[in-house]
Amino acid sequence: MPINDNTPRPQEFAAVDLGSNSFHMVIARVVDGAMQIIGRLKQRVHLADGLDENSVLSEEAMTRGLNCLSLFAERLQGFSPSSVCIVGTHTLRQATNAAEFLKRAEKVIPYPIEIISGNEEARLIFMGVEHTQPERGRKLVIDIGGGSTELVIGEDFEPRSVESRRMGCVSFSQAYFPAALSIKKTSSARAAAVQKLETLARQFRIQGWTVALAPPAPLKPPRSAGGDGREGRIYYAGAPRDAGK
Repeated sequence: MPINDNTPRPQEFAAVDLGSNSFHMVIARVVDGAMQIIGRLKQRVHLADGLDENSVLSEEAMTRGLNCLSLFAERLQGFSPSSVCIVGTHTLRQATNAAEFLKRAEKVIPYPIEIISGNEEARLIFMGVEHTQPERGRKLVIDIGGGSTELVIGEDFEPRSVESRRMGCVSFSQAYFPAALSIKKTSSARAAAVQKLETLARQFRIQGWTVALAPPAPLKPPRSAGGDGREGRIYYAGAPRDAGK
């Protein structure tokens, strides 16, 4: 005789990040009050590569993005709109024809897409870290994306400072390394990065932090960036590493 199990299944949620270099999708559910990741999808679309000098997104870049969204849509069949959050970041913020991309995306994936500000992107990154990092204390979170870099200091789900700078691996590669690497180009890129971060470094130095996280590479808080070179623990892709190693 079959046994009827009326226990409700945990609701699934999906978050989709339309980044400048890659599109990411994470699917999770809440089990006993805790978030449980049950699936991830990532595809490189190189959206920023299709942005020309007039900030117009090329047809080829749009097609790559739409093809990826079509793949994501297959996995999201059956999800209610309230369970799916899709956000566009730096490249879609800059693209003058972003509205055209969104209109075409509506026909591919039946969920609204919101283009968020850099500061909102930073806030969401920080909240994600708070949900996944067990270590307590004030955190410095740095996320280096394809088109922008987000920096946050916060603690206990309360971001104290959120900042976004127009500097990323794709945008800097295009600006400073279109061909072969050189010492001169590297120095120019470093000087540009320092200029963008100087004021912010002073602000963050005053606040201080005990835990630094900068995926996907380990980060030792340097004196020039506001740390003392010794403080806290360092995290690499979610795993703690000692600062001195």
